[in-house]
Amino acid sequence: MSSEGAVEKKCEWCDHQTTMIVNRSVFWELPEGTRAIEITDTPTIYCEKCLMEYQSEKMVKEIEDQLFLIDRTKLSSKIDYESFMSLPRLLKRNYFDFS
Repeated sequence: MSSEGAVEKKCEWCDHQTTMIVNRSVFWELPEGTRAIEITDTPTIYCEKCLMEYQSEKMVKEIEDQLFLIDRTKLSSKIDYESFMSLPRLLKRNYFDFS
């Protein structure tokens, strides 16, 4: 699924008025700190002006919640974003998030 394209969102780093959504690989440490995984094709905010690439706070929370809620022992070292987010959850929500 390609979600690449321009969006009307200000860059959080340089305040440039237009950013793009591109798909990139991100690397995430598992909650227990035993290893990291690569999540490919992750929607990423990209700024042409400062060249910064980052995920929104909402997406970071979604990825971290998913890591808490799935059976991480069955997780390979590389997975695409759509497959990662569709993995079956052991719990309905992250009960360790008190925010």
